[in-house]
Amino acid sequence: MGFNCGIVGLPNVGKSTLFNALTATAAAEAANFPFCTIEPNTGRVAVPDERLDKISAISKSAKIIATQLEFVDIAGLVRGASKGEGLGNQFLANIREVDAIVHVLRCFEDENVTHVEGGVDPVRDAETVETELMLADLESLEKRIIPLEKRIRGGDKDAKAQMALVERSLALLRDGKPARTLDVSADDRKSFQMLQLLTAKPVLYACNVDEGSAAEGNEFSAKVATMAAEQGAEVVVISAQIEEEISQLADEEERIDFLETMGLVETGLARVIRSGYTLLDLITFFTAGPKETRAWTVRRGAKAPKAAGEIHTDFERGFIRAETISYDDFVTLGGEQAAKDAGKMRQEGKEYVTRDGDIMLFRFNV
Repeated sequence: MGFNCGIVGLPNVGKSTLFNALTATAAAEAANFPFCTIEPNTGRVAVPDERLDKISAISKSAKIIATQLEFVDIAGLVRGASKGEGLGNQFLANIREVDAIVHVLRCFEDENVTHVEGGVDPVRDAETVETELMLADLESLEKRIIPLEKRIRGGDKDAKAQMALVERSLALLRDGKPARTLDVSADDRKSFQMLQLLTAKPVLYACNVDEGSAAEGNEFSAKVATMAAEQGAEVVVISAQIEEEISQLADEEERIDFLETMGLVETGLARVIRSGYTLLDLITFFTAGPKETRAWTVRRGAKAPKAAGEIHTDFERGFIRAETISYDDFVTLGGEQAAKDAGKMRQEGKEYVTRDGDIMLFRFNV
């Protein structure tokens, strides 16, 4: 499993159209009225990675298994959601469950598609959603103060440290800044995550533009890019309508030809995945053999036993070593045996930090 992203935004910005296109399903009914998505729909897609084909060809694998990316289509949010307006409470509950937020912003004019705020202004829309999330975080943190004070009076050192994080987060939110901008030390990272703040989640802004603006963007997406740069957030220009059309083409050559006619070199899905990986600081490692070539995803910085655990918990529990070949060496030399003969297969222990593109064979004993 790669990572889990909640697709959020105001009603009628193209969330469900994008979800349908990305997952190539009709699970989320796209319609021109608010709240057509009531329950969060979940879809998984294979993460495209050209390295898989090359590794598989060299290994003569019977099949290829890509890592999976999960999208969750969450009901549209409206102003006042933090106070329960619209489907606010449900929206907030669903968003707490995802790792990152893909915030879809409407960056196109269309008189046939109504806008809940009366006109197109993606920066305003982003601020509306962000404000509601900040208000929800403020309420959540304020409720923690009295219980923490009681624990502190009882001499609880952990409560004292957590109170410091709560106070710093509150100060930031009251200043109109999301919790993800808080400077948190490595020691405090786990305690900070336990606060489960909505605005602490990393954000990818998806600018949903018209078909003619899919390649270069437009004035609306340019404003979002400026805002994202100020926040240190990721931004992708994507046309949900184009993605929907591409998803209906079964033939790969047809897809390539269609993209070329639109002035595009890759799908929006590929851009979302790449930005999502950057957002969550993820990397991919591989396992390869005659039966299958498979991609696996871990957080950057994960040590070899943790990577082994992605395959099976027994691999992590009984980890002995990882026989590791870099992707470049594997491809350049022509496979596992050639890499081994050239001295390019490394024996890595428990402290080895997994690198993007590593091809790994785990030795374990339980």
